Amino acid sequence: MLDVHEINQFYGSSHTLRGISLSIKQGECMALLGRNGVGKTTFLKCLMGVQQIASGSISFLGQDISQLPPHARAKLGIAYVPQGREIFARLTVEENILMGMATKPSRQAHDIKEEVFDLFPVLRTMLKRRGGDLSGGQQQQLAIARALVADPKLIIFDEPTEGIQPSIIKDIGRVINLLRDRGDIAILLCEQYFDFARELADRFVVLSRGEVVVSGDRSEMDSEVVRRYLSV
Repeated sequence: MLDVHEINQFYGSSHTLRGISLSIKQGECMALLGRNGVGKTTFLKCLMGVQQIASGSISFLGQDISQLPPHARAKLGIAYVPQGREIFARLTVEENILMGMATKPSRQAHDIKEEVFDLFPVLRTMLKRRGGDLSGGQQQQLAIARALVADPKLIIFDEPTEGIQPSIIKDIGRVINLLRDRGDIAILLCEQYFDFARELADRFVVLSRGEVVVSGDRSEMDSEVVRRYLSV
């Protein structure tokens, strides 16, 4: 579904991404691991088109999307749950969710699927509250709901457990598991929390200094080696 081949990216003279390659299949969850500052978020922004790559290619469903703008990638079926949630604080919960449907035909743009409220029941009771009034955990659930209403084929999570209370982390893990088990969506999970990622991922990639240093299937994930790249 997603095929990334030898992408490089620079900030000025700083070589931030160094020949990164990976592929994700439909129905698969891949964990992208690494400590802060190794290029994880930069890589995700390159996938979304928020930042441009210097070389290499990004293909989605067999189409080269390397030069497409973010809105075109979203329309093709790539959804992004950004680090820090980035919900619209002054909009209501309902309005935030509807923003995720901006790529849909107008006749569908106000039809929030019941599945969203099945996954996150708390949002049903808060539809008219402003997003900025929600707790961090509730905002994270809202950010995921906003991504899901776009009916994505690939959903990208950037540090979904950051600053979230344990009970909400369990809910987020449950939702990711359900999405993976559906088999019709690919998931890229960017995480520092190793145990959370290990429970969910079918395959994993570890970044260090902008390049892939370890990768493989979950059965090949050596906890000691991976934790070495996650510790400060």
